[in-house]
Amino acid sequence: MFISNAFAQTAGAASGSDSPLGSMFFLVLMFVVMYFIMIRPQMKRQKEHKAMIEAVTKGDEIVTTGGVLGKITKMGESILSIEVADGVELQIQRSAVVQVLPKGTIK
Repeated sequence: MFISNAFAQTAGAASGSDSPLGSMFFLVLMFVVMYFIMIRPQMKRQKEHKAMIEAVTKGDEIVTTGGVLGKITKMGESILSIEVADGVELQIQRSAVVQVLPKGTIK
């Protein structure tokens, strides 16, 4: 009742004048930032892990995802046999290797 029709119409028109190009630029900018903060470092870690798994050899001392330490005794394409104690061997998947330890760590 107190607001004139002309004033109400101009307020609606002013808020609707935002450029769609500006909001599109903001979305692209957010994607670029997310790529450099999250996606790129994760891809780098995956590449390093894959190279480490391919480089393990018989006799290497490793740590598995479950925290088991062992020495590689047999190797297959996707399965490794590790010795965790005298006469005790476990079979694990290659992808379960988290870290390769320096030789002589496990006694």
